[in-house]
Amino acid sequence: MAQVLVRNLEVRVKAGLQRRAKIHGRSMEEEVREILRAAVKDEPRKEVGFGTRAAALFAECGLDSPIPELHGYLVEPMEFEE
Repeated sequence: MAQVLVRNLEVRVKAGLQRRAKIHGRSMEEEVREILRAAVKDEPRKEVGFGTRAAALFAECGLDSPIPELHGYLVEPMEFEE
């Protein structure tokens, strides 16, 4: 098994880990292992499209009308004069 050494851990964090371990009836080391296991547990991620993410990003900008989708349309690059 691998080992991890954590340096410069704040006193209040260590105390919190000790409290959690006592509540769960295990050693602080086992408590930390459980926290780390939970942190990396595989959870199904909901895939969100770019349009949904962009709309959420600009939701508070005051855009009230829907943005039409361009499925099936060829988008031509803009040409600039030199």
